Amino acid sequence: MPMQPSKELETFDNPSPERDYTIRIRVPEFTCLCPKTGQPDFATINIDYIADQQCVELKSLKMYMWSFRNEGAFHEKVTNDMLTDLVNAAKPRFMRITAEFYVRGGIYTTVIAEHQADNWIAPTPVQLP
Repeated sequence: MPMQPSKELETFDNPSPERDYTIRIRVPEFTCLCPKTGQPDFATINIDYIADQQCVELKSLKMYMWSFRNEGAFHEKVTNDMLTDLVNAAKPRFMRITAEFYVRGGIYTTVIAEHQADNWIAPTPVQLP
């Protein structure tokens, strides 16, 4: 049975909710359509997050990313929509979406959107000698 794109994001219980740890996801084959021309836009989407109680399930994320393939959207909107949807689904302590769109007309675009939970304080980075 073929899979279909879906806007439904699934989550699973964070196996280590007592600890801040970074989850990095790279989606190198993201596509959507230019809302002005209808031509395809290609991007690498990088998702970095610190889970709270839930983690994003990767198969549902794949179907979610696929759902943009035939939608027209400005780069800024699609990046912020992803952040909103992923934050609503997983409720992370911190999340950053970096969307690196490939060249079109001699212009590269990178859009970065972030979320930080109200009660979360970023840990101090460890500086080793």
